[in-house]
Amino acid sequence: MSNRAVPAVLIVLLVVVHAQLWFGRGSVPNVTSLQRKVDQQKASNNQARLANDQLGSEVDDLKAGLGMVEEKARMELGMVRPNEIFVQVTPR
Repeated sequence: MSNRAVPAVLIVLLVVVHAQLWFGRGSVPNVTSLQRKVDQQKASNNQARLANDQLGSEVDDLKAGLGMVEEKARMELGMVRPNEIFVQVTPR
């Protein structure tokens, strides 16, 4: 090879590497987009985890005793005990 061929080959290789960096599958914009999607999925997973933890604690309470069953019946179904007066207070 001549003395001018080596720098030319290196410049071509540099251009190919830069092209892959900016336009290829592992390009900066593509990686940024994928990172954004991963962050959104992590946030969604955290919300789902919190909901699952809350439901798990409600299940444990339901298994432990009837207090939770009674509270749910009162709050969601408006149930009252015999000889009990139900009063509902609404905010203004």
